[in-house]
Amino acid sequence: MHILFVCTGNICRSPTAERLTTARGARRQVADIQASSAGTHAVIGHPVHPEAAPVLERLGGDPSNFAARQLTAKIASAADLILTMTKSHRDAVLELAPHRLHRTFTLAEASRLISEHGARTVAELAARRSLVTADEQLDIPDPIGQSPEVFAEVGSQIAYLLPPIFEVCQPT
Repeated sequence: MHILFVCTGNICRSPTAERLTTARGARRQVADIQASSAGTHAVIGHPVHPEAAPVLERLGGDPSNFAARQLTAKIASAADLILTMTKSHRDAVLELAPHRLHRTFTLAEASRLISEHGARTVAELAARRSLVTADEQLDIPDPIGQSPEVFAEVGSQIAYLLPPIFEVCQPT
């Protein structure tokens, strides 16, 4: 299972999700999980943001040797599951790769569909998508330009939403 996380600059939210997924997958001994990330307006080649890196470390992830990259149709097409930080990121993915509709969700949407509505596969996520209403908060806010406390809150929100995702990564 290859999970692609998408945000704007690919230096805060999506690398946090990527690196936490990698670390937690290793701890849970989930053998067939690969995580990567990209940005809709990436700061190409940049490391994890200096305010996001210590948050990621405190949450158990490793920010080292990271380089931001731009989302492309090829990158999106290679993923089994695409999890975005906001609905607008989801829309941007689908503009580049409309054929990935049934594999593209916000992180919050996928997490809720698994934990609250029993989805256990990517296909079940797509089938249950209508159970999450449009007015539900599905966006993880961008911490850029905010206080260290906001970076910590965003990191904690991502960390909270990730555990259910492992349910769809288990071999069936």
